[in-house]
Order: sequence, then C-alpha cells, then structure tokens
Amino acid sequence: MLLSEEQQSIIVEAIKAAEKETSGEIKVHVEQFCPGDVLERAKAVFAQLELHKTAQRNGVLFYLATVDRKFAILGDKGINDVVPANFWQDIRNDMQSHFVMNQFAAGFAVGIQQSGVALKQFFPYQSDDINEISDEISFGD
Repeated sequence: MLLSEEQQSIIVEAIKAAEKETSGEIKVHVEQFCPGDVLERAKAVFAQLELHKTAQRNGVLFYLATVDRKFAILGDKGINDVVPANFWQDIRNDMQSHFVMNQFAAGFAVGIQQSGVALKQFFPYQSDDINEISDEISFGD
C-alpha cells in the first residue's frame, strides 16, 4: 500500500475542501516507480487522466513516485497563464519538506491548500460548477 487509508482520507478531504472554493480541479496520482523524467511522466499521467479536458483548463496534477522519490506538480494552461512563474516550484518546495520525513498526507495537504488558494482567486466557485474530475487518488503500477 502506497498510502494508508487514513493518509488517503486526509488527502481526499484536502481536495474536497480546496475545490469547494473554486471551479478548478485537483488530482493526486501516486505510483511506486517513475520511468524516466518525472515531468514527462507527470505529463503522460495528466493526459491519461484527461485533466486537460476541464472547461476552463484549470486542472492541477500532483504526481508522486514513492519508491523513486520523485514528484511533480503540473497545472493546465488556464491556471499556468495566471500564476507567477515560480508558483508551482514554491509549492513543491513546501511539500518536499514534508515528503523527506515520509509525511506524504501532510505534504499533499499543504500543496493542495496552496494551489486551492490560487484557484479560488483566479477561478472562483460558481453556482453551476460541477466536479469534472474525481477527488479520489489515482494509483499507478
């Protein structure tokens, strides 16, 4: 098991809390191994999960390969066009401080909350918003 039931619950609840305030979509994908470059793998997972198909192109993927100790954050065009250049790197740095201590749920919760703040700012929740992407964690391998 890559994440305990409790850890999964913490992460999913963080996603739900962040998405209450925004039309943005946040997805966490976890697998053991990352073949090759982490950004290329995250891009492949992003496409596989169809995060690029959100109405406002405001999907965000948090990707983690536990055994290979690699992770990445990818935002779609809509969100990337409005956040500062270093936005994802700053979140990644905050998450990494938790990940190095194997506190994956806490690290994800921090990153999800921070991305949710930006999504809320640029893509506030609208009364007709629908949840376009499942909040559940997806797993590879």
